[in-house]
Amino acid sequence: MVSSLEYLRTPIYRIVDGVSIAANGPVYSVVVAHQAPLRKIESIELDPASETSVVLLKLLLKEKKLVAQIGPRETKRPGGPQAKLLIGDQAIRFRAEQGGKFKYWDLAETWREITGLPFVFALWLIRPEVTEAKEIAIELRKLRSRNLNRIDELVTSQSEVSADFCRRYYRQYLCFGLDEREKAGLIEFHRRCVAGETDVAAKLKLNFV
Repeated sequence: MVSSLEYLRTPIYRIVDGVSIAANGPVYSVVVAHQAPLRKIESIELDPASETSVVLLKLLLKEKKLVAQIGPRETKRPGGPQAKLLIGDQAIRFRAEQGGKFKYWDLAETWREITGLPFVFALWLIRPEVTEAKEIAIELRKLRSRNLNRIDELVTSQSEVSADFCRRYYRQYLCFGLDEREKAGLIEFHRRCVAGETDVAAKLKLNFV
């Protein structure tokens, strides 16, 4: 399971069809935490951040005509309103601890509003030299389906957040399929990366197994 940006950069892999980590609306855990209005933000801190979410942030800043500088903590502009990109467990912990002290710009929600499509964060990829790709893909799809049927059991095995939140997160915020709409979202992400001169392959061919 690797970031969708990795495939867009090097589309030599085979994608396990039917499986992804995606969001068709708010994802909750890929957000910019801010206090000042977004149009007044001068810098957005990236510490740490996945490349896929960073590229998505850059595309959305351009789309919304926002001019915040983004980069590591050392590049923040002194004095002006600032914000921070939060991803995954870091975002969930921050929101639990800070509560209503901040506003949260949900990047997947904005992507859905702009494009009408889901955003695909990660894919299961199989390297081209693997000879049993079809058999592996079948087993991975079975694993995904088996775990989705065991969500209640899985969420009670962790203690960092409440089981109620965990169920909601996995059932409402995240999507684990890869159907035509997710594929269209991936293609649109590639198109916008190319238009924005992001370092991705000039042409994209989705190769499923």
